[in-house]
Amino acid sequence: MDLLEITKKNNKEKAPFLYKMLSMLSVVRGYNIFLIVVAQYLAALFIFSQEKSLKLVLLDLHLYLIVLATMCVVAAGYIINNFYDSETDRINKPEKSKLDALVNQKTKLKIYFLFNFLGVFFSIFVSLRAAFFYSVYIFLIWFYSHKLKKYPLLGMFSAAILALLPFFAVFVYYKNFSEVIFVHASFLFFILLIKELVKDLEKIKGDVVQDYQTIPIKYGEYFTKMLLTLIVILTFNPVYFLLRVYDVGGMKYYFYLSIVSLIVFTIALWFSTSKQQYLRLHVLLKLLLLIGVFSLCLIDYSVLISRILHF
Repeated sequence: MDLLEITKKNNKEKAPFLYKMLSMLSVVRGYNIFLIVVAQYLAALFIFSQEKSLKLVLLDLHLYLIVLATMCVVAAGYIINNFYDSETDRINKPEKSKLDALVNQKTKLKIYFLFNFLGVFFSIFVSLRAAFFYSVYIFLIWFYSHKLKKYPLLGMFSAAILALLPFFAVFVYYKNFSEVIFVHASFLFFILLIKELVKDLEKIKGDVVQDYQTIPIKYGEYFTKMLLTLIVILTFNPVYFLLRVYDVGGMKYYFYLSIVSLIVFTIALWFSTSKQQYLRLHVLLKLLLLIGVFSLCLIDYSVLISRILHF
């Protein structure tokens, strides 16, 4: 039975529980949430608390609650985004849309409110400041999904900022305000901007139907490619500082890889015209982000060895 048949059947009777679980994992983008969790823990281990043992960091209850709150709030954000994008997804992602439809919109909204409540609830045990941070974050995600994403520049910048904010939860918790952290954040911000613009190129058809005024729709593909090229050039600035000014240890190889990947990306971008080609570029950026997350443990080899030997 294919997804279309299961979706139609779901209108008449309950879909199997396993399919509903897979549907919700698709809606909340379980892969992305897993990556955020890994990134938060690796950042805590190899950037923010190098002097602590692996055991102490992993058993830090407040860090655990921050990660848990992040998981809930980000999952809720994906749900509300899916709720508002259901029409465009039917055009841009037909197969994924069929799977997502196995759980009805009413149920999704209930889970959305539950996750948001749990996110704030968990953060209260860390501090009132953390609870305030996640409450504001919840509002911003809703405001982006409901309003901001319909406007070209606002949608692009707000999406990148919202994707970056979960990492600042750990950053604020450890109260690490060193310059190198901001340079790392600027690199990540530019990569996320590039990723958002490529996504807009990838889903032009669905955005036209929903009357979303994205940059490719309002200004055209040529202008979007020019803008992407400019952002790639800007991305080389934090890369230069991370390689020449700051000591990033073994992570320097990741930044060398980033330079090569972004050059290949830019060349391929100018030869891309179809949704499938833009999808490949999107996958390349996701792989670059994935490798970047795991390369955090290479910042200081001595810390990595110490973690292994002194668990």
